[in-house]
Amino acid sequence: MSGCSAAALPLHSYSGVQVIDVVVPFITGLTAGGLSCLAVQGGLLTTSMAQRVEQDQRESTRRGVTAEPIVLFLLAKLVAYTLLGALLGALASFLALTPTMQGALQLAVGVFMIGNALRLLDVHPVFRVFAVEPPKAVTRFIRQRSKRRGDAVTPAFLGALTVLIPCGVTQTMMALAITTGDAWSGAAVMFAFTLGASPLFFTLAYLATRLGQGLERLFLQVVAGVSLVLGAYALKGALALLGTLGSLQAGAVTSTPTHLLPATDTLELQAADRGYVPTVLYAKAGVPVTLTLVTQSPSGCARAFTIPRLGVREVLPETGRVVVHLPPQHPGTLSFACSMGMYRGQIQFQ
Repeated sequence: MSGCSAAALPLHSYSGVQVIDVVVPFITGLTAGGLSCLAVQGGLLTTSMAQRVEQDQRESTRRGVTAEPIVLFLLAKLVAYTLLGALLGALASFLALTPTMQGALQLAVGVFMIGNALRLLDVHPVFRVFAVEPPKAVTRFIRQRSKRRGDAVTPAFLGALTVLIPCGVTQTMMALAITTGDAWSGAAVMFAFTLGASPLFFTLAYLATRLGQGLERLFLQVVAGVSLVLGAYALKGALALLGTLGSLQAGAVTSTPTHLLPATDTLELQAADRGYVPTVLYAKAGVPVTLTLVTQSPSGCARAFTIPRLGVREVLPETGRVVVHLPPQHPGTLSFACSMGMYRGQIQFQ
């Protein structure tokens, strides 16, 4: 099960106040949420763990990597998303990022993860600029008022930053938080969803730390390798959202003779578990086109549909149909993607 539309969530009334059922958001986080968000946000989590290992190496201590930075990261993430849910519920208006803004943020995250990986591998001193440190004033303030080590600040700081890079399923939950029209209910939705997504993050991160304990240098190399892969993945998705990357999936289908797929002004696209079907659509150029998006309980980010060049952004219902009206286009290719750039496709105007 992935995220749900507001209509799919039961509301219970107590003393005249509607309280949204948080079970569905929790299960959504426990299943689709953790998996779909790990690709981008996992890089920040591994970075927070690497910071602690690097400090140990500088101070010649051998504490090993414990669960503490992971817990701090996840707690900060939980607090940040709960506050976001309260804000969205209170404002009761959709404050989503445009596809271009989302792509720019994801691009920055991808560059950061790759740069940080190259720093961990000591490729060149120039990559030291990617060392993540919270503002000095914040660190100084916390150190003055706490007996705990200052390195606790970095994982919490990075955990809070994940609010800037929500994955597709998270965006669906954000839209749901808005439909509640209430700060408490919006906060409850995001709290339940983020809490549900936490076990997967914690399990994978903790296993990685156990593997790296006593082998700090090897651990940093493993983290660097993971960050490189996730960074490249984030960059690929960002370029798709910015409209500068063609669909690889679509490329596999373009060998079909064009005359067998006539252009039309009425299109239908299925949002499925593993992307969009078909990945290539053929439409008439120079006339308005009606695109119908169909969903039947897909998981992952396919429900957060975007056409970056036109600024189209639709959070699709769990099951249903959404009609998008496209203005006349010149002959050529128009790319579409999910909000993370994970699933892509094209509309070829003829």
